[in-house]
Amino acid sequence: MTKNTLLISSDFYTCQGEGLSTGVPSYFVRLGLCNLNCGMSRKFTNKLLKEASLADGEIFKGDLELEGKASWTCDSTSQWLWRGEEKNFQYLIDQWKEQGLYDDIKNGTIHIIWTGGEPTIKSHQEAIVNFTKYWNAKMDFINIGEGPYYEIETNGTILIGELFKLLDQINCSPKLSNSGMTEKQRINPDAIKRIMSHANYQFKFVISTEDDIKEMFRDFVEPFKIPLKNVVCMPGLDSQTDFHERTQFCLEMAKKYKFRGMTRLHISAWDKTLNV
Repeated sequence: MTKNTLLISSDFYTCQGEGLSTGVPSYFVRLGLCNLNCGMSRKFTNKLLKEASLADGEIFKGDLELEGKASWTCDSTSQWLWRGEEKNFQYLIDQWKEQGLYDDIKNGTIHIIWTGGEPTIKSHQEAIVNFTKYWNAKMDFINIGEGPYYEIETNGTILIGELFKLLDQINCSPKLSNSGMTEKQRINPDAIKRIMSHANYQFKFVISTEDDIKEMFRDFVEPFKIPLKNVVCMPGLDSQTDFHERTQFCLEMAKKYKFRGMTRLHISAWDKTLNV
């Protein structure tokens, strides 16, 4: 990775399927690599990385999930683990123009979603900042108050630096123990406090049981004093099979614990298909 190119695994136009921006037309830029490997041991991910054996969009269960040490596996592993190509900064601009999206992205009608993998990896942060500088230098005039809308999707374990001031929205998805990651891997107090200093942030949690919710309060909401208006929960699901039952569970828990209950709208629309 370099700070003067973007390591892009995939980029595509769709609607945001999760969190407070659900339903908003968005252009996703999925950057490669992640500092966590939810549902998998490092040995397991290293084997996948070495073999490059996953089909594009393949959904599978990692070794920690199979062993009962995690209740889910990252559903975008096939995208960020080993797919990724260094793209120059002009690449995205050209893509947006070719697809007829440029003006709506430029004025914020279509959100730009920086995701991964983990887009706050240091080189990714530097590359996004430098891409923005490059784009600003080439951008034709926009009206005061208009401009692109940046969302970032992060696991909240890496401190956000200079990129922070460019972000319009931070979607932080802290990992619970159901990810199979250790507490030290999952929780970085300084990174979480930094996110909470932003004017527009949310913490999105994946819940499968009521014990997950109790852990969420114990490890995140209470120690960091996160306001419930900034807490979003969605069910742990990656297919349409149990979509309605799991969504109902999440909403019942939202009534009980007073957080914002939501679902994963893209699963309802496209099932397991990625990049749509």
